Amino acid sequence: MLALWAAPASATTLDVERDMCHAASGAGLPDARVSTLRFSCSGVPAGYQQGSLWLRAPLDGADARRGDVALMVHHSRFDRLAVAFSYADGATRWQRVRAGDYGSHWRAGGQILFEAPDRGVAVTGVTMRFDGLSSHQFVRARILSTGEAGMQSAGMAAAVGAALTLLLISCIYSLSLAFAVRRQYLAWQAAWSGTMLLWGGLWSQVHLALFPGMAGTVSAQICTFLACLAIALATVSALTAIDRDAVPVRLRTAALALGVGVGLVGIPLALIRGGSLGVLADILGLVVIADLLIVTVCLGWAWRRGSVEARDFLAAWGLPMAMLAFIHIVDVENGFWGGGSKLLIFVAATWQALWLAAAATRRLAHLRIERDHARSAEAQAQQLARRDPLTGLPNRRGFVESVTPLLERARADNLPAALLLVDIDRFKSINDIYGHDVGDVVLCGIARRIERWEGPMCTVARLGGEEFGLLTVGMEGIILSRFAESIRRGIAGCDHSAAVGDRLVTASVGVAEVRPACDFQQLYRLADGALYDAKRGGRNRVVVQRHQDVPGASRDREVAISN
Repeated sequence: MLALWAAPASATTLDVERDMCHAASGAGLPDARVSTLRFSCSGVPAGYQQGSLWLRAPLDGADARRGDVALMVHHSRFDRLAVAFSYADGATRWQRVRAGDYGSHWRAGGQILFEAPDRGVAVTGVTMRFDGLSSHQFVRARILSTGEAGMQSAGMAAAVGAALTLLLISCIYSLSLAFAVRRQYLAWQAAWSGTMLLWGGLWSQVHLALFPGMAGTVSAQICTFLACLAIALATVSALTAIDRDAVPVRLRTAALALGVGVGLVGIPLALIRGGSLGVLADILGLVVIADLLIVTVCLGWAWRRGSVEARDFLAAWGLPMAMLAFIHIVDVENGFWGGGSKLLIFVAATWQALWLAAAATRRLAHLRIERDHARSAEAQAQQLARRDPLTGLPNRRGFVESVTPLLERARADNLPAALLLVDIDRFKSINDIYGHDVGDVVLCGIARRIERWEGPMCTVARLGGEEFGLLTVGMEGIILSRFAESIRRGIAGCDHSAAVGDRLVTASVGVAEVRPACDFQQLYRLADGALYDAKRGGRNRVVVQRHQDVPGASRDREVAISN
């Protein structure tokens, strides 16, 4: 960047009040009659706004002696510009541009290039005529060799193209984020990026490749308005990013008023072409700095209260604020390949847009992680709500949810279904004699044994207390009876000696077999009836009740199997 700021040794900056003689005339005076004017080399140019301002500078140096001279003029608000190169043999060559037609003279970076025709004669001077110039304070001109001019134009075009591309990407990305997450400040940020993209395109004159008729005053006026609008949008974007209660109301209102005021002032300021434009621009610059300082205070205030968005905006505004302070302290208008302060602001705006887009992405990534954690926690909570915390088996809720689709499928395919209710015999006495801790150990041991029968054709659960349930589909008759008996024997064979000594722990099993399958509630009532019969019949036994053509639920036959 310092290399861009430092002017090449062959480049000469032309200061209107220091290096050039000036004269004023009516707009109707022909260019060729420049010799009739009386130029003054002191004082300040005046009286030219309604006519023409003539500026003349003598040339010397090796490049001028070789005739290798180019003039770079920054575009401003004027109606017409004529440039004359004077040669040592007395000849003069004129080149002209006007608002709406820069021809092939425009260059990226808001500059107009005039190259002295090579005549093999030394160039002794250059004369510029501005018709309808708004203010001589905005005239920026440099003398350099044609080779240096070509190199600077190419470098400026590359820098401007890169910045415009990054701004376009930032604008599209911020706009897509605004629609995706419904955040208002991202929409304002996208609007700001778009405004800076338009401003950069107009200031750098790259739009002239498509719209050559916009060259000159029209582009300069639109640039003024867009610059003011960008300040307003940046202010609104920053303040809408933080919570309303994070900043005092008066401070927030003052910042919004200044920002919106700058945006509104841009409308009349874009239309002014008088000599007061320079003074008004200086005043507006101070107001802009005041607005940005107040916004910075708001962001700092919100950051201290824990606003992450305020922290991101402060980091993004750091470089633009430093650039504004720098260009108000140091005169850089003729540096940076002629781009001056506008190029610095453009680069800072690109940095700000990219930083804010990256910060928004990082913040949204964190929110996505938090959302995923919340969803995972919710899913885990739902899973736990369907599990018995003591045994780890599905509870009644989880069991019903898992077997309901199985029963519906079995009913549709006309398959038999069976529910086995397993109830531990005299379990209350175990709690009373040995304590509830021992009772829990017994339940967990039995649950581990029952869990072995979990599979594609069998679903198991703890339905509550000392009652367990198993549901099978496709199993019937003697096979179902033998399966139920194997469960009874398996539970009776569990070793609980560490908990209850030599006491035998048994279970009664009630089985309801239906064909076709019915809903769970009906099936449970039938199995509960069979379990009651097993308890009444002496416990430690299996009772199977088979039913057909449910919902009639007529009992077909009952099979009792005891130990």
